[in-house]
Amino acid sequence: MSKLNYRIGQIVPSSNTTMETEIPALLNARMLDFPERFTFHSSRMRMKKVVKEELEAMDRDSDRCAAELSDARVDVLGYACLVAIMSMGHGYHRTSQSRLRQVTTDNGADAPVVTSAGALVEGLHTLGAKKIAVVCPYLKPLTQLVVDYIEAEGIAVKDFVALEIPDNLEVGIQDPKNLLEIYKRLDLTGVDALVLSACVQMPSLPAIAQVEQEAGIPVLSASIATTYQMLKSLNLETRIPNAGALLSGKY
Repeated sequence: MSKLNYRIGQIVPSSNTTMETEIPALLNARMLDFPERFTFHSSRMRMKKVVKEELEAMDRDSDRCAAELSDARVDVLGYACLVAIMSMGHGYHRTSQSRLRQVTTDNGADAPVVTSAGALVEGLHTLGAKKIAVVCPYLKPLTQLVVDYIEAEGIAVKDFVALEIPDNLEVGIQDPKNLLEIYKRLDLTGVDALVLSACVQMPSLPAIAQVEQEAGIPVLSASIATTYQMLKSLNLETRIPNAGALLSGKY
């Protein structure tokens, strides 16, 4: 008999309020069409302001979180901070995923690890995107760091918007409907995909389907890409209604 019940673990910045909202919303929507059921479990790393020093200190705490979540025997772990990984250097998501998985193995509870940074890059490759546009809430230097990280993975960033919000709690209370206008600042000529929120804290789910319809290209976010990779790592069908092309079931 195939497994039907899954525990989803998330390693979350202490000031993050969105990933524990959007990922459950996505997987709960999936439960309307599929028999699998999910419960959600988190461990938190201290971080209040999205600046490089706090991000680096927070990342050092992720091993403890992975150990705590593996105590609960979660089936997959998601590292829910994109810019923390990207601030540690190009390709660091691979290092983080490998190290955190080893923590779960050493704890006798081996589980796959997905980082939102790696998930976004892999999601863009899955869509076949060669040139993209990006919306970020970060200050311009951190936004440029995200752009450089993505480009180091072989994907060109044609244009980006940096909303320049340093306080992580303020990022989390942005109205996702504002993105319906914000994305129009971008030059989408020749762009293969749009990342409507390259941040796991900036809400975007209510805008994804509408922007995708208006823009005529695949639209995704860090939370959508993370959910896709979680489902893939659990060998489950990657189809969720109204969640954009990546979660259409086509990929």
